[in-house]
Amino acid sequence: MAQYSAEIDGVFVALADPTRRGVIRRLGRGPTSVGELARDFPMTLPSFMKHVRTLEANGLIRTVKAGRVRTCVLNRERLALVDDWLAEQRRIWEGRTDRLERLVTDAKEETDESRS
Repeated sequence: MAQYSAEIDGVFVALADPTRRGVIRRLGRGPTSVGELARDFPMTLPSFMKHVRTLEANGLIRTVKAGRVRTCVLNRERLALVDDWLAEQRRIWEGRTDRLERLVTDAKEETDESRS
């Protein structure tokens, strides 16, 4: 559980930045070079590379170097961590709201019965 928690924490930290989310969004359309990706963002290449390294360190992307070109590829399986975590949270909150609804309904029925 602690390992899972550390992994999901890293993914959320990586996704917290709008530049990194933009990179993920772009890579969702397919692999592309770092140079192509960097053109969409108003920063220097060394600054942009920090974002790439953060995404790579957290397993959201991988990079492959062929000659002088470094290509980034989205790791869709890693995004499944977020999907799994959100599904778990959804189940928890739906259970809580279902219990709250039953509590309110039961209380209303008891109130209605006591008035009869």
